Amino acid sequence: MITFVSIGQAYILNQHLGIPTHMQGTISGDLVFWTEIVTMLLFGPTGAIMDRIGRKPVYASGFLILALAYTLYPIATNVAELTVYRMIYAVGVVAVTSGLATVMVDYPAEKSRGKLIAITGFLSGLGIVLLNQLFGSLPRRMVSMGFGGIEAGFWTHAVVASICVLIAIGLAIGLKGGTPIRHEERLPLLKLLSSGFVHAKNPRILLSYAAAFVARGDQAIIGTFIPLWGTTAGIAMGMNPAEAVKKGTLMFIISQAAALLWAPVMGMLIDRWNRVTALTVSMGFAAAGYLSLLLIGNPLDTWSTVFFVLLGIGQISAFLGSQSLIGQEAPKEARGAVIGAFNISGAIGILLITMVGGRLFDGMSPKAPFLIVGVINLFVMVAGIFVRRQENSPSA
Repeated sequence: MITFVSIGQAYILNQHLGIPTHMQGTISGDLVFWTEIVTMLLFGPTGAIMDRIGRKPVYASGFLILALAYTLYPIATNVAELTVYRMIYAVGVVAVTSGLATVMVDYPAEKSRGKLIAITGFLSGLGIVLLNQLFGSLPRRMVSMGFGGIEAGFWTHAVVASICVLIAIGLAIGLKGGTPIRHEERLPLLKLLSSGFVHAKNPRILLSYAAAFVARGDQAIIGTFIPLWGTTAGIAMGMNPAEAVKKGTLMFIISQAAALLWAPVMGMLIDRWNRVTALTVSMGFAAAGYLSLLLIGNPLDTWSTVFFVLLGIGQISAFLGSQSLIGQEAPKEARGAVIGAFNISGAIGILLITMVGGRLFDGMSPKAPFLIVGVINLFVMVAGIFVRRQENSPSA
């Protein structure tokens, strides 16, 4: 549900607002920038609130806010309105991602944490593949049925919003209430707000924060710039916006399908390895996947598929590796707060990478954002090697 915003946005920029393609990278980067400003401000308080009142009310309300944002998105008449609606979407993203990340830490036994995270990643990938394939092609199908282009965009977003409401109801009914610790064990709210950063004294938690900086940036770059790259390439080849969005969505789907198939394999490897080792290898996979895109000429060429497969493998590896390490290290009494700090680090990464990447997408090359992420993944991989060697040193 979170990832559809990029696919829908590519359609709205072209069909609803008529934005020239040479400006869309900058606008998309700016929209993500404002999204991450909101998330940076709210991840910490949201994590602390979940540690006080439980995961369920926050998680469920996040999907209702996403539903509101998707309802508003297609009625925007200019980029300023679209930015406001994107910031509403950001509030929902904070609640949903905080809820999911914290629940994934709460539930698994340590010996099978990698497997459960991999199952979650698999199901997330399955949802991305199936839902975005369905909804990414829905405007084109509706246009072929006689709907106007703008009308097709509105009804597509309305369907997505309705599904968000159904998910919120399911969470409210089915998710376990309360918190994992007794009332008397709960930390004061102000201490919870600061504890996520205090725990960064643990090198493993600090490494996981660094991994979040780039791993969440990974997901944002793929979700924002892969559909946009394919859409702008398709329009340059003479396609109409609906057809170009479909082609751009397919590239995104290919990468997520590869992630879907790779997630169970990576989950088993994570449970066999030291968590820092697993994170280090994951960052290496991610670096290879992103940097391989530099070899692509036309992203819509059939042979380019192999590089989007490598990209998906790298992206899901980075996600699973970072989640497994923070899941192992986050203390029970402050899990929501530590996950909040983890997510704040990710928000800062998305903010910086997309702000710079969006401008380089327009001004230099559509490949530029992927080059940035690939290089940062290499730096985190080196940091992981350093932490692991320190743990193995005789003085450790």
